[in-house]
Amino acid sequence: MSILISEYIKFIALYFKSKDAMVFNGLIGLGTVVSQTAYNILAFDCPCLPKKNYLYGLAAIGVPALGFFVIGVMLNQNTWDVVSECRTRKCRKLSLTAAFALLGSIVGRAVVAPITWTVISLLRGEAYVCAFSEFMKLSSLDIFSSTTPGPEIMARFPCKDVPAPFMNYSGEVERQLKYESQLLGWLLVGIISLFIFLLLCLKNCFSPLGYHQEAYWSQYCSSEQALFQRTAEVHAKYCAAENVKRFFGFVALENQEKKLLADCKGIKNVIPRLEWNRVTGVYMYREIDDTPLYSRLNKWATYTNEHDC
Repeated sequence: MSILISEYIKFIALYFKSKDAMVFNGLIGLGTVVSQTAYNILAFDCPCLPKKNYLYGLAAIGVPALGFFVIGVMLNQNTWDVVSECRTRKCRKLSLTAAFALLGSIVGRAVVAPITWTVISLLRGEAYVCAFSEFMKLSSLDIFSSTTPGPEIMARFPCKDVPAPFMNYSGEVERQLKYESQLLGWLLVGIISLFIFLLLCLKNCFSPLGYHQEAYWSQYCSSEQALFQRTAEVHAKYCAAENVKRFFGFVALENQEKKLLADCKGIKNVIPRLEWNRVTGVYMYREIDDTPLYSRLNKWATYTNEHDC
């Protein structure tokens, strides 16, 4: 039984590792759904006043979406690769194709949460009902046959705070506005799904790599980044320990750190800024003499080995 459980855990880990982008986007979407639901339950409170409903409703839909988008751009490593490329190389080696691919990668990751927030907001309908209740065309509702309420009264419908003669109409007004909101939500889902499908088709059609090599490239970049970060952490700790020891005459290390840093004896203590710049920045797939170069670090290692031989 334990063997089966162990194999099942390995399978799940392998699945998550091979589908990391999809799983990451799924987790972001799920977190956004939870956040949006909690906001509607705990914080959303329509003012039910003319001219304020519209601003409040649109802000409830648009402002969090904009915030999620900015955060998504900030947390994307490709954003800072572009910044480094422009700072160190003035974007001279950044081709139009590479710029378009990077922009698509940055925006594609950053829009997952905003789109999820917007779609869920429209499907739930509370913000849309709040925003557009005062602008509703009463001529579309046959139930209003005699008295026509003004915007002051219509703005109070989301709060169910309307004069007695119009109380029976609140359900119909809410249903009409939720119908419009959910229709916009499903249209947005359909348009975005079609757009993503067309982008994936274009990406696969114009990619110079086959399916398996592109999957290998993605796996290599993911592994290189993880190993680079872990190794950089150990290297920084080793250099810090050496400097602290030189200052105090000793350094207080835990047993695990002592064993780890003991394996680092003889490494380079100082890496020149020029070397850091060579492995930092934007890089797209290239080949030299039929030899694939998957990253700037891969190119640096190949170039260094050729000159050492």
